[in-house]
Amino acid sequence: MSDLPIELPDPELTGRLARALDVEGKIPHALDALGPIRGRDVVLVDGDGGYRARQLSALGARLVVLERADGVAALEAALGAGLATVAVAVGESAATGLPDASADAVVSCWSSFRGRDEAEIREADRVLRPDGRLLVLHDYGRDGVSRLLSEDRPEYAGWSRRDGPFLAGGFKVRVIHCWWTFSTLDEAGSFLRDAFGDRGASTAATLVRPRLSYNVAIYHRTRPGADG
Repeated sequence: MSDLPIELPDPELTGRLARALDVEGKIPHALDALGPIRGRDVVLVDGDGGYRARQLSALGARLVVLERADGVAALEAALGAGLATVAVAVGESAATGLPDASADAVVSCWSSFRGRDEAEIREADRVLRPDGRLLVLHDYGRDGVSRLLSEDRPEYAGWSRRDGPFLAGGFKVRVIHCWWTFSTLDEAGSFLRDAFGDRGASTAATLVRPRLSYNVAIYHRTRPGADG
């Protein structure tokens, strides 16, 4: 589920959210600024849907997208032809199956590195070249979208604290202020009601523009040197 921050009950709703989320492209450009990823060898963990892979490829990344064995065919179909700089491989964050020092950046969006998992960190460090970058995208909260979701999500509390698993573990953080943007208020209200029921309806009633504020955090870390 790396393409989207939440899992929705049907593909039609998923498509509607994908079309609304970060239409300005702030997330991929922030990943490039922190990597960089343009013209680099990049590993994308969990490519379900292909949306993020297409974005990073469009920015010039040479991309290996990791997917579960049972999802490879669907991902390749979603990506389609014409992406010569994108390869799909079977693997996951703690066991990529990729060669040592083969990537300039490892990117994870929402589904992996949920807190600090030492097995995932070790695997990323093994795959990264010296001074390679690990970029982990998660929700940050303090926004309109968080009103739709559970208040006790760890993304909204401990993860961004100084003593949390990322900042206390050598990561830095950059917060990106994005939007869920719809064409009209009616479209926004329809989606929110269909996807989130009563909570979505109450949120839709507060909107004066067809968009919902959405903040994400990119936790970023440079691979330590051989003596680090």
